[in-house]
Amino acid sequence: MSYLDYAYFDGKVVPFQDAKVSVATHALQYGTGVFGGIRGYLNHDGSSINIFRLPEHCERVIQSAGLVKIKLPFDAKGLATIFVDLTKRNAPKGNVYFRPFAYKAGLDLTPKLTKVDDGFTLYMMALEDYYSAEKGLSAMVSAWRRVNDNMIPARGKVSGAYINSSLAKDDAIAYGFDEAIMLNEQGKVGEGSAANLMMVRKGVLITPPITADILEGITRRTVFQLATDLGIPTEQRMIDRTELYIADELFFCGTGAQVTPIASVDKRMVGDGKPGRVTQAIAERFYDIVKGKVADYSDWLTKVPVAVNAAD
Repeated sequence: MSYLDYAYFDGKVVPFQDAKVSVATHALQYGTGVFGGIRGYLNHDGSSINIFRLPEHCERVIQSAGLVKIKLPFDAKGLATIFVDLTKRNAPKGNVYFRPFAYKAGLDLTPKLTKVDDGFTLYMMALEDYYSAEKGLSAMVSAWRRVNDNMIPARGKVSGAYINSSLAKDDAIAYGFDEAIMLNEQGKVGEGSAANLMMVRKGVLITPPITADILEGITRRTVFQLATDLGIPTEQRMIDRTELYIADELFFCGTGAQVTPIASVDKRMVGDGKPGRVTQAIAERFYDIVKGKVADYSDWLTKVPVAVNAAD
């Protein structure tokens, strides 16, 4: 990974290498932290970095923090200002990824949440496509079940919960697949290891509801809005495992995944094994929007002018 020069840490901007915590930090020991993933895209004319749906992402970070009793010294608007200021300081010249992390910063030797000091950091890295597969991913249905809301709240990006994702993804790679699809405790389709899942059957775009132990994805919400605007029927409902085998199209979506087609599941070809019409239409619209080519969606972009690094 190519990390950028500066990070926000303990209330100020510091060199990235100085953003450090103790080995005894509560979040490191117990996974008591929450994070976000936000992308910034270089505008098509090179004039700005377009941070995608920043207010919504900031709101989710604040909400996720509340799930594990982390109190931050700013609201969503204040957090958005930190993103913009850090972007100006780092002055990236290409696509970037932001990782905000709110965490229990105390050195307490007990897995509790109350009366443990809180911390927050934000850093950036250069990032293009998360997945390298252009023709579609191979996926397997994992033996690992998705954590449910009464275990660890899946709707928030709780750092400790991602051992669940890691186990599933690692198995998938070990068995020769690109990704895992996880079922929830009811045996219904949940999501990928770190992305929401979309299915197309008979022209209808279908995805599990937010009550199916999935992340309340912002890209997921975006895809549904784009589908509606493109005249594509949508539906939120539970999905059976075997529906994956007879789907016309499948794709992952998320900040990392963006819009990535799935070519096969459990060695069964999805459709004709190529990105489908609905997937392609949504993907093309999405990438045009984030690059600032579609004025109708300009309110989804926080544009930070590209400038020379202040340290240069």
